[in-house]
Amino acid sequence: MTHRTMPSMFAPTPSLLLSQTPLAVDECAIGKDKHPRQQAPGAWPPVALTLLVFGTVWLALLSFVSLSPPTDNIEQLTWVHSLEGGYYKHPPLPTWLLWIPVRLFGINALTSYAVGAACTLASMAVMWRLLCRLRDERYATIALLAALCITFYNGRLYYYNHNVVLMVFVAASAATYWQAFRTGLTRWWVALGLTMGLGALAKYQMAVSVACMVAFWLHQRSWRVLSQRRGLLLATLVSMLVFAPHVLWLRAHDFAPIQYATSSSLGLHLQGLRRWIESTHWLTDQLLNRALPAWILLGLTVFHLRRQAPRSQALPNKMPPEPDAASRVFLLIYGFGPLVFMFAMGLLTGAELQLHWGTPFLLFAVPAAMELAGRHVAWRAVSMRPVYLTFAALQVVLLLVDGLTSPRGPAALQDGHWRTFDSVALARAVEGPARAELNGRICVVSGPPAVAGALALQLADHPEVLIDGRYDRSPWVSPSVVSRCGELMVREGPLLAGWTAAGPRFPSLSWYAERPAGAPAQSFAQAPTRPSLAGKKPPHRLLPGQHAHARVAG
Repeated sequence: MTHRTMPSMFAPTPSLLLSQTPLAVDECAIGKDKHPRQQAPGAWPPVALTLLVFGTVWLALLSFVSLSPPTDNIEQLTWVHSLEGGYYKHPPLPTWLLWIPVRLFGINALTSYAVGAACTLASMAVMWRLLCRLRDERYATIALLAALCITFYNGRLYYYNHNVVLMVFVAASAATYWQAFRTGLTRWWVALGLTMGLGALAKYQMAVSVACMVAFWLHQRSWRVLSQRRGLLLATLVSMLVFAPHVLWLRAHDFAPIQYATSSSLGLHLQGLRRWIESTHWLTDQLLNRALPAWILLGLTVFHLRRQAPRSQALPNKMPPEPDAASRVFLLIYGFGPLVFMFAMGLLTGAELQLHWGTPFLLFAVPAAMELAGRHVAWRAVSMRPVYLTFAALQVVLLLVDGLTSPRGPAALQDGHWRTFDSVALARAVEGPARAELNGRICVVSGPPAVAGALALQLADHPEVLIDGRYDRSPWVSPSVVSRCGELMVREGPLLAGWTAAGPRFPSLSWYAERPAGAPAQSFAQAPTRPSLAGKKPPHRLLPGQHAHARVAG
């Protein structure tokens, strides 16, 4: 079986699509085609070893230098106390995925680190396999090593949040859509629907990946082919079926995550020049900050290739065959489409683009950049030894920078990020006095989610967290438990009457032990009086099931 060569990079492929029927195609036979459209999957052991060593080294450093887990990890370790159809900020899938690991290994920082790293490395493995199909193993390995240099994926390897989980489904949806597009087989369209639906359950930003898929579908004029139309409809129905239960939860909870998004970055509606400044800053940060080490690796690879390659490889009859246009456009859309989409959203809506929003998508910018240089670079002729040496050197530099700027590094170089917050020291300062006030056990910690969650992880009782004192945001906390056991309340801000300062290391933090209902008064003779909130409203105590409009009215 032979394939027709595309006349130009951006020309649609009606002839290719008209020839597509739901046939089972042997991957090895495709790999033998004279054009490297779809290669046989590459050898796993070297890549698996690279990912394993990479993950082990970075997790060892990150867990050592961080005094507290990332706030997103704390959030997930707080929410995992209860499996819900959704949470006040995000859809539920990341919390569901964490549930089994914490049952096996406990609710602790290391569990979240391992799950977060597994998601990132799994995404890289899926991208590598896809690129092996589209190009060849050497091309895929170069892209993998470059992507691992992006600082989202090394210095944040221990993050476990919705962006990290979404990245798995962005990569999986790209891989399954390519298979569905090439073969037309029903099973691949069903798999695409599952990945889209699950991706939306990870984060609504999955819509960006869906937009990339639709853009490619339209570019290839897939509407002309019956199997492509039916396949897309099937994938859409499957994804809607997967997502439907969460829609029911959203309706029952006044679309709380949507309200949260519109009340934060999406609802800022920046005006005029600020839209251009903020959007340009976001795009510049993604390409020239986060991804800069990747461009350095690719640039040095090209430099070495041009320096070492014999002149004969530069002759026209020695050039590698041109990659087919469909796969080239596919990689360009998935690589640069999300960046363009986000930039345009910032300009058109005035949303304040969060820097971490590029996490699920930036890995595909690497093969997209390789495609732009592909007409002039024979990636198949690259010697891998200098690539691995360059990768190792860049990783050493990144490791040193991360370590020196951490709480374990010199004081003059410490960056002052959240990881410098010493939650262990806070627990030591608070636990003894608070336990004495609460009849010997701390069942609930109430307060700001990051501080309260970090403190709860370090307390021996492993208490649950009542987020901002609100039951509507903390369905895992029962009012009866607070009434029976009391709660340890923490707050940020000036010290109020009746509250106890957390100590000189935490000048903005204070705490108060809310005693159990009906506790004998004589056992608390020395306890502080009920804290004055200095004219401020007390924390919301809305029960699960109360609605957002009730919170506003209150």
